[in-house]
Amino acid sequence: MSLNLKRVIVFVLGTALCAALIVVAETESRRHQPPHKMPLSTVLAMTPESSRNCVDCHAQNSPMIVEHWKGSTHSRKGVGCVECHQAERGDADGFDHYGQHIATVVSPRDCARCHPKEAEEFARSHHSKGGNILASLDNILAENAEGMRGFFDPHSPTPGRDVTRVNGMASADLGCRQCHGAKVALMTKDGGKVSVDELKPGPDGKPTNTAILAMLVRNDEGRPKYHPSTWPNTGIGRINLDGSLGSCSACHSRHDFSPRRARQPESCGKCHMGPDHPQKEIYEESKHGIAFRDLKEQMNLDSDSWILGRDYSAAPTCATCHMSGHTRNGGRITHDPGERISWTNRPPISLVMDVDKDHKVVTETDPAKRAGVIADSAEQKRNRMKDVCLHCHTPDYVNGFYQQYDDLVVLYNEKFAKAGKKIMTAFYEQGLLTKLDFDEEIEWTWYLLWHHEGRRARMGASMMGPDFTHWHGMFEVAERFYQELIPQAQHLVAEAAANGKTSQAEAVNAVIKDVLSRPEHGWRQFGDALSTGHAAQK
Repeated sequence: MSLNLKRVIVFVLGTALCAALIVVAETESRRHQPPHKMPLSTVLAMTPESSRNCVDCHAQNSPMIVEHWKGSTHSRKGVGCVECHQAERGDADGFDHYGQHIATVVSPRDCARCHPKEAEEFARSHHSKGGNILASLDNILAENAEGMRGFFDPHSPTPGRDVTRVNGMASADLGCRQCHGAKVALMTKDGGKVSVDELKPGPDGKPTNTAILAMLVRNDEGRPKYHPSTWPNTGIGRINLDGSLGSCSACHSRHDFSPRRARQPESCGKCHMGPDHPQKEIYEESKHGIAFRDLKEQMNLDSDSWILGRDYSAAPTCATCHMSGHTRNGGRITHDPGERISWTNRPPISLVMDVDKDHKVVTETDPAKRAGVIADSAEQKRNRMKDVCLHCHTPDYVNGFYQQYDDLVVLYNEKFAKAGKKIMTAFYEQGLLTKLDFDEEIEWTWYLLWHHEGRRARMGASMMGPDFTHWHGMFEVAERFYQELIPQAQHLVAEAAANGKTSQAEAVNAVIKDVLSRPEHGWRQFGDALSTGHAAQK
């Protein structure tokens, strides 16, 4: 072989190698571009073959869905449309769609195919039980007091609108159930709906009542129609057709399922805000929230791991304290926010968060019996939270905070909650209040005292929000108790006595007198001394 030929061969091979390196570099450059900036051709090359047609079609018909998905970890790791939306034959909501058998709603059971640990943690959490609001006083208000159980028969019809068909439960559907969750239902040919109650899914999530599937309304390709009063819904405790509870997109959003978004307080603020549980507003008032707003750019929110004490230390968010991993627990994340909560401040009277093997709060009061059923104690939960706090605070600081918090909860419980509960119970036991909820003024007063003002006080104390603890909390609790609940109770007693219900009136009056005679309600006895002290200061 001549020298010139060798030179030509070396030149050709060198050129080919350079070209190959350029192609590889370009490909890798595209791969490491921000996903939402990748051209569709690159995204399709990274997409499983099963989902390429989906991406190609939806890029034309619903492009923002594809754009959101392009920016997701799912996209980078080759998880496409079918991988999440795939259904099995026999699923109540499954239908054939361009060669794939899919379902519209992705439930936690579906997510568990890839995320079993997260699904198991979430399933045992109180978040997943959010749909229990369907049997609560909150829902009674939304369905009855705010809504109606019948057809509208207006005196002046709304132009262009058949108001007789308006959903009387709209307040509950668009309010309560969008946060708490609702029973997802499919429409039937007679205008009714089929939910988990009628489908009776087995352990595999498939309906055992298969005969009812023939009643479903379906389009030409067999796709079932969701009942508009139940879908859309991404409530945290949504009750799905397959029997699973919850909606992962309540926190992570679809279709990008963003960890960054779930790490920020605004994600929780969709539900945890407002007059009855203003955690977001309390957080914003606190030093924690102030620091987050000031130092957000230092929070490393795009980190893959996001470990407190390693990936960031600027400020805590809701996720930091309640769910995320940190250096003191080996970076372990939990999808059960209750694992670090030592009081439940949701009910009228706060309870310590001792839970049984099924993660239900232990309500047994006998210490001996309690000890036998507690699987995870409030103290253990508190120690987990303290491990988070100790990243920024000293042990004395953390223990001092918890002492202040406990004192506030006990004050509320012992002075107002137990007293109010005792008075209301006496009225019901003596038949001086009807069984119908919210048809008497005092029922509204008691509800607002514990459900609004009482929660604000306790939650304000739990999250270092002084204004919510005092002015929006305990001040309004005291005002509601002394200026409304007690006068209304005394008026009802007098009214009952005047109507000949003497024994019942005397029984309730004895309870009221007993409550007000206790030392915690004796503030009037030292009121003069306090006034004198203030006068002397002036």
